[in-house]
Amino acid sequence: MTTRETRSAVRGVRGDLFDPKCPTRQLLDRIGTKWTSMAVKTLADAAPDEVRFAELRRRMPGVSQKMLSVTLRSLTRDGLVSRRVEPTVPPRVFYQLTALGLSLETTLAGVRAWAEEHMAEIDRANETADHDVDEA
Repeated sequence: MTTRETRSAVRGVRGDLFDPKCPTRQLLDRIGTKWTSMAVKTLADAAPDEVRFAELRRRMPGVSQKMLSVTLRSLTRDGLVSRRVEPTVPPRVFYQLTALGLSLETTLAGVRAWAEEHMAEIDRANETADHDVDEA
């Protein structure tokens, strides 16, 4: 079955992460990145207003222009973000979360909060594991 056939077969049906052919796996890869989480948070903080590309980049320390562009293209393709271009020279490009994107922000906020709350524990576990490997 091709990717297109798989997508068509599951359209309108809940995905199954444990099915190797289910597109849920690819979706989780896309929405599970730090840049996606940061972009969605930044756009959610601005909602219902739009944010220009350059402003998004300023609000996301460390993101390259290329990575932000790739992230926004993916979010737009998935229907999580809307994109509006003003035909000026140079063009002004604006982004805004869709209702679907806003629903994702709620879940990502929980994951971000968990990560921030437990980062020290994770660091200690990593140090312990690294120490155990060094001694072995």
